[in-house]
Amino acid sequence: MKRYIFLLFSLMSVCFLQAQRVRVAAPKQVTVGEEFQVEYVVYTQDVRRFQLGRLSSGVEKVFGPATSSQSNYQFIDGHASSSSSVSFTYVFVATKKGSVSIGPAHIFVNGQELASTPVKIMATTGSHGSMSNGYYDTRSDSRSAASKVTAKDLFIKVSANKTTVYEQEPVLLTYKVYTTKNLRQLIGKMPDLAGFHVQEIDLPQQKTFHKERIGKRVYNCVTWSQYVMYPQMTGTLKVPPLTFHGVIQVPNSFNPFEAFGIDGGSTSFKKDVVAPELAIKVLPLPNRPANFSGGVGHFNLSAQLNKKEVKAGNPITIRVVVSGAGNLKLIKQPIIQIPKGVESYDVKVTDKTQLTTKGAEGNMIYDQVVIPHQEGLVAIPPVKFCYYDLSQKKYITLQTEPMDLVVSRGDGSSKDILSVDLPNEDILPLKKGDSTLDNIGNLFFGSTVYYIILILLLSIGGGLSFCYRKRFAYRVDMVFKRGKNANRIASSRLRAAELLMLKNKNLDFYDEVLQTLWGYASDKLNLPVEHLSRENLSEQFSKIDIAKEVIDNYISAIDECEFERYAPGDEKGNMKRTLTVAMKAIADMEEAIKKLKSSKKKAFLFLPLLFCLSFFFSAQLSAQTKSDVDNLYQKGNYVQAVKGYEKLLKQGESAALYYNLGNCYYRLDNIPHAVLSYERAQRLAPSDEDIRFNLQLAQSKTIDNLTPESEMIFVTWYKALVNLFSIDSWAYLSLVCLFISIVALVVYLFVDIEILRKLSKIVLPLFFFFFLINTFFAIQQVYLLDSETHGIIMSPSTVVRKMPDQKSADSFILHEGSKVRIIDNSMSQWTEIKLSDGRQGWIKADNVEAI
Repeated sequence: MKRYIFLLFSLMSVCFLQAQRVRVAAPKQVTVGEEFQVEYVVYTQDVRRFQLGRLSSGVEKVFGPATSSQSNYQFIDGHASSSSSVSFTYVFVATKKGSVSIGPAHIFVNGQELASTPVKIMATTGSHGSMSNGYYDTRSDSRSAASKVTAKDLFIKVSANKTTVYEQEPVLLTYKVYTTKNLRQLIGKMPDLAGFHVQEIDLPQQKTFHKERIGKRVYNCVTWSQYVMYPQMTGTLKVPPLTFHGVIQVPNSFNPFEAFGIDGGSTSFKKDVVAPELAIKVLPLPNRPANFSGGVGHFNLSAQLNKKEVKAGNPITIRVVVSGAGNLKLIKQPIIQIPKGVESYDVKVTDKTQLTTKGAEGNMIYDQVVIPHQEGLVAIPPVKFCYYDLSQKKYITLQTEPMDLVVSRGDGSSKDILSVDLPNEDILPLKKGDSTLDNIGNLFFGSTVYYIILILLLSIGGGLSFCYRKRFAYRVDMVFKRGKNANRIASSRLRAAELLMLKNKNLDFYDEVLQTLWGYASDKLNLPVEHLSRENLSEQFSKIDIAKEVIDNYISAIDECEFERYAPGDEKGNMKRTLTVAMKAIADMEEAIKKLKSSKKKAFLFLPLLFCLSFFFSAQLSAQTKSDVDNLYQKGNYVQAVKGYEKLLKQGESAALYYNLGNCYYRLDNIPHAVLSYERAQRLAPSDEDIRFNLQLAQSKTIDNLTPESEMIFVTWYKALVNLFSIDSWAYLSLVCLFISIVALVVYLFVDIEILRKLSKIVLPLFFFFFLINTFFAIQQVYLLDSETHGIIMSPSTVVRKMPDQKSADSFILHEGSKVRIIDNSMSQWTEIKLSDGRQGWIKADNVEAI
């Protein structure tokens, strides 16, 4: 009987706690200096914000919150129900004897604010027993449960990648956790190590365990922390034992509701784990030269001027770059010897290193601003840098080439030294909305559709030359579809719209095109315009057996006209595109109506239409996905946005996607990948001003100052003209010019009006010449893309050698983000490159990535 009363009382307690929606679990009594745990359980999954209550004096927070969620199933009155909860766990420590308290926590759920019960705890100086009265959970079995976790169930391995090193040589220290239990928390802080300079490697906050077998047992293991240590003294240095404070969660041993399928909860207890000590033997460096920089590792040295010619009184920058891997952050600053007559200022140091398992890897940049005051040739002596090379076990002294500066007579004015700094501008925002796929391999120019249209237009022109009126009448009936009165009216109105386009009356133009499309449908269906809509337009055309593709194309023309009316960008280009789409939609509809009687071949003529429709819908789907990734960027989640854009690019290349990807990398301060992405975007859209601006801004952040080779002004103008439009834009323009020339030929042969015949006589050769020029520019762009392969240096620094051999002499050094031209990539390990200033040589193939 007592047992049933106990079960009933327990069930009522559970229901009461559930009704409260917030449960607090904490001990009643703790020992001063001992850490204890407080858990807040909120019975909902819709927690928006959790705010811990005010702490009284005598209690301090050590850790938290650790958040977890779970789902429970209950039987109430014979009916099964489920509930979910979110728990917030904190670790506190009492700092003085007496009563301490934690104020009510405030939880915000779906716009409502909930408050928990305040926590009151008695802190004593002795041991305490578990208490179960009140609203707190019991913890009576914590000590016994902790004693059951042995060193075989939870332990930490400490390892170093090297145990015998030289002074200042980086050592990678790794703490790896192995456990067979449910480890919820683990806290351990590396103490200050005597004799070491220590830097912690950033690891993901969210730990991911994996399985490893040791002997006959399988453990969950994870790399918990890693440190790079630089020994500062010789001898045997020890990493002391490190105590980690862990929290392990185990299910409760007694669950009176287990038969009903109700989760009996769990108990968390603390378990300390001691990582063993580790000894590192540090060898002294050999006799140090007087000019030793303190660098230990493997380094490169380069120096350059931002200008080779300057007027007296104007500032220039001498840039010295030490790159490589080792103790880069601990080296001495290279000394730049300033000649007489040159005023110098403080050196600006830029740290472009990142902590890796090899130590600090990257570039240390030293910018020395100087102002020459005397005209003539100023010789800047070589910069020297001495370091200890670990691979060769000896001291290496690097030396740059001497630099010559030509100083001309000044004009009496002087510039502020800050003017040599990089512009403090920001990149332009994302390209939102639809993203048209423009893969080099999927260009319209050279595609099947392009050749079909080209051959068709040329055939029409050739046929007109031989068949005259009969052949012309047949072609006109097939191409321009002027067989019926409705089509003649539509053609007349489209000509009027074209005149409005030439006069730049964009609003009147779009009104005329829309009235033409709706008027044509009204005449064909014998319905008033006011009775037509997109829905019944599709229905009425379907009743006369018009193909669905033709109907969709016609409605798309109406939609595009309405969209382009308010679309930003090139107004003339938008109107010309809208007019072309409208003419094609009416022509296709007229052809479909005429062929209902003749039953001629359709499939071949509809292939371009089906291609465009499938491309349109796939682009729409891609745009929706792109919009989601754009939102990640706007929220500042650049790492996830990079993954999203790269996933979209696997589906097809797009200038907009590469541009947005470059923005993400720029925000992450990954300049080499930003430059690479912008270059790929510009390759697909060479006339885009936004891409050009962001690319120039990213290039200004690179280290190397590469001066392009001088070229004749006419060559520069020619390249600018070729790159004025994209490849496909030139292709579209060429077909339009060819079409206009054929129209002029028709007018010249068959129209009797004298003024039109004279006008067509001028238009015909002129636009045929434009057709040839536009086609040539498109071919020229394709040739340049295929013949010249460029790449971006991706490694922090790379040595350019004279021959493809590691023992070959060094030519010069390049740094990350520099653009090079790839001359020869036939070898697997080496690539020949050439710079814009004419220098060339060989680099490791994995140091450059082709654009």
